[in-house]
Amino acid sequence: MRAPISIVIPSLNAATSLPACLAALVEGLQAGLIREVIVSDGGSTDGTQALAEGWGGEVVSGTPSRGGQLSRGCAAARGDWLLVLHADTVLAPGWTDAVQDHMARGAGAAGWFRLQFDQRGLAPRLVAVWANLRSGFGLPYGDQGLLLSRALYDDVGGYPDQPLMEDVALARALRGRLQRLDGQATTSADKYRRQGWLRRGGRNLWTLARYAMGANPEDLAQSYRRS
Repeated sequence: MRAPISIVIPSLNAATSLPACLAALVEGLQAGLIREVIVSDGGSTDGTQALAEGWGGEVVSGTPSRGGQLSRGCAAARGDWLLVLHADTVLAPGWTDAVQDHMARGAGAAGWFRLQFDQRGLAPRLVAVWANLRSGFGLPYGDQGLLLSRALYDDVGGYPDQPLMEDVALARALRGRLQRLDGQATTSADKYRRQGWLRRGGRNLWTLARYAMGANPEDLAQSYRRS
């Protein structure tokens, strides 16, 4: 019997963060859950692709666009279940129990992990609390991971090929079919450290608000990169 889960990881110059992400997946290999690891790369120049292949992953290459990369990666996946992770997200030990519990309940809902940052302090805790609260209302972001069956993914149309807010678009399509997993995902706080917790948090909220009001994802991505 084949393992049920295809791991899909979008990447772009992620050679520094990807090893920790992949190392946490060894637990899933040992549990017989992981069929394949697909790294959907957007043209890395730092050795990300070679690193992924060295870990036994399959690399799918294409133009850099988070939504497009995820769409290509999921299209290449052969598992009955998809677990989508960001390259700078590390699943906490015991994640396989949470995943198996979710799969045992059936394929009718997608699952997300509780978020924390790889930095201590009040600001990281507050942002994580907000992220988990937002997710509880049906809006998890990609850095929290997403576990869903292939059938459910296909039913809602998958990831749109857009450079930003692809995770929000999929969450909207999954409305009413999202559940919190009893596991934790630790994501990098690097961008918050560089840009400031208040500034980056405010920018993320403003970007989400603009998207909710109908702003074009291409325009949002350009603005996001400039700031």
